[in-house]
Amino acid sequence: MKKKENIDITALKVMKGIEMPSSVDENAAKRFLQKKRRNIDVNLLVAEILDGNKTSLSTAITLIESVHPKHRQPAEEIIEKCIPFSGKSIRIGITGVPGVGKSTFIEALGMYLANLGHRLAVLAIDPSSQQSGGSILGDKTRMESLSANQNAFIRPSPSGSTLGGVARKTRETVILCEAAGFDIIFIETVGVGQSETTVHSMVDFFLLLMLAGAGDELQGIKRGIMEMADSIVINKADGENIRKAEMAKRQYQNALHLFPPTESEWYPRVMLASATKNTGVDLVWKTILEYESHTKNNKFWNINRNRQAKYRMHETIIDSLKNNFYQNHETKVKIKELEEKVVDGKMSPFAAAKQLLDNYFGNK
Repeated sequence: MKKKENIDITALKVMKGIEMPSSVDENAAKRFLQKKRRNIDVNLLVAEILDGNKTSLSTAITLIESVHPKHRQPAEEIIEKCIPFSGKSIRIGITGVPGVGKSTFIEALGMYLANLGHRLAVLAIDPSSQQSGGSILGDKTRMESLSANQNAFIRPSPSGSTLGGVARKTRETVILCEAAGFDIIFIETVGVGQSETTVHSMVDFFLLLMLAGAGDELQGIKRGIMEMADSIVINKADGENIRKAEMAKRQYQNALHLFPPTESEWYPRVMLASATKNTGVDLVWKTILEYESHTKNNKFWNINRNRQAKYRMHETIIDSLKNNFYQNHETKVKIKELEEKVVDGKMSPFAAAKQLLDNYFGNK
């Protein structure tokens, strides 16, 4: 009997179709490599930023956020050239408990403002993993309508190790966005934490989003955060939740009465809003404008801006000292040596730190 040849039997027949093209555009890859080799044209980049070019703005922000030593000088030049064209926006910090709907609220308010003709930039800070250091950076997917609006610019950035969930270079990014013509800047933080003073120190108006019906309304909310808030908004105040939201509003208003007067002489307001139903966002914006008018009339607006500039100067000094310390070759070697002694219990962490600092500054 003749042995049959091996034949693959299947119910699926694949018709011969068009050959798939390569997934890599070789010409595009060549252009990218050529572009990477060229030096950064700071003047051209700044000119395009001032012209409102979002691509150039994104490129400049990437340079600022980069930790590569060769990017430091051009990044500083870009910031210095953009500073004279900055400072003309309203900077709004938005924070809140997890699940309060910060991104949804920002999109609702952002779309409202964009339709009024405003140009707004959203600096959304995504939490970085403490283990891997990575971030999802998914705010553009959560703000689909706003990200497609020509009057809006959304820039998600990783929080890194910065306290308060604010990206390390957020302040410089604000300057570039203002130079690009954006008159409203939103800074969305990771959430309520111990260092929300970081975002408070870089904005004009601080907005705290809260939920109703999540147990004791004041439980777990630090007094310091509520004292910093220029307004509290109870989000998701719709449907069956309206009654709970009204009750929460009264509780927050009563709590705010116990706080001492603010330096700005502004009495924080509690409002209701529903980002999904698009209700209350107009009142929130009206309140922000009233705050701007109030603080400009009593000069607190400029006092606060000047204080923030000085704070940033000292913060930059600390960041620079820290970076230079850990990048010093001799310090790196010494750190490994003393780490072993600390782990083995042969030296205290305090003595090791003092020796490292003495050696570092002694070499200067």
